[in-house]
Amino acid sequence: MSMTQHAGPAVTTPPASGPKQTDGRTARRPLALRLLARPEVGVFLGAVAVYVFFLITAPPVREASSMANILYQSSTIGIMALPVALLMIGGEFDLSAGVAVITSALTASMLSYQLTMNVWVGVVVALLVSLGIGFFNGWMVMRTGLPSFLITLGSFLILQGVNLAVTKLVTTNVATDDISDMDGFDQAKKIFASSFDIGGVQVKITIFYWLAFAALATWVLLRTKYGNWVFAVGGNKESARAVGVPVNFTKISLFMLVGLGAWFVGMHQLFTFNTVQSGEGVGQELIYISAAVIGGCLLTGGAGSAIGPVFGAFMFGMVQQGIVYAGWNPDWFKAFLGVMLLGAVLINLWVSRTATRR
Repeated sequence: MSMTQHAGPAVTTPPASGPKQTDGRTARRPLALRLLARPEVGVFLGAVAVYVFFLITAPPVREASSMANILYQSSTIGIMALPVALLMIGGEFDLSAGVAVITSALTASMLSYQLTMNVWVGVVVALLVSLGIGFFNGWMVMRTGLPSFLITLGSFLILQGVNLAVTKLVTTNVATDDISDMDGFDQAKKIFASSFDIGGVQVKITIFYWLAFAALATWVLLRTKYGNWVFAVGGNKESARAVGVPVNFTKISLFMLVGLGAWFVGMHQLFTFNTVQSGEGVGQELIYISAAVIGGCLLTGGAGSAIGPVFGAFMFGMVQQGIVYAGWNPDWFKAFLGVMLLGAVLINLWVSRTATRR
């Protein structure tokens, strides 16, 4: 005897009427909180606070010429902070960035002067040297798998020693010779170290370069495939490699971008002062990295922007010049630097936790 079971029709209970229920995962956070979670907004507010502080405590800051000096100081930091920030987004560091600037300037100066050549020859050779340093750092990191901190620390020590030793060997001095009377100097100075009169105020060309480079870097990060690669290799290089991202090319090219920035700033210093001190540049790498961190670039990589380091560099220039205009001991600059860096790290920690909170 067989028994057949018949399934009854499914009973569907209509949803209860009333307001839509949401849990913590789908609740939309207020706009103000979402904006504050953006690192660019945080560092912008910090830059405004620093500016207002010195506007009150240092009356000379209110003058247009003083602001031009502050922006100039910020630009010399910001131009290098941009490629350093891109490298940090890509998950790496470069501790040789500061002395690489001096290496570039020394190369152009000594090659041109000692061989009595047009300064543009030295400029081009210095570019090749700077790109070569960046390539070496990137290639060593990818080849050995060692942390970039160790590789570039070695490069930092090598370049520091070479800068001093070669300069003394070639010039019998710790500084290069004056190249202001050499062929091509005036043309190079117009490109790398000229000034413009705007409303009776002398404005350095590096300010315009700084802002233009920041706009270009922002476009690259947000609108190009290469920008996606940078974020991908900084987040997880193995996952990025698995989906076809050229990890080696991306990371090596980021180190070479730092070399390109070092070359540009080195040329500015050379054609501004006509000579170069071989022992300079030590410690500047920390300024560049700090400006990037204050600008919202996470130390773990995979997050950041090009706009944030612009405001980070402005804060550095504002503090460095503001202390002078306020008549304070300039030694306090390092203390302000430490406070700003610590504050930025804490803000970045809050941002990362806010972004991952459900």
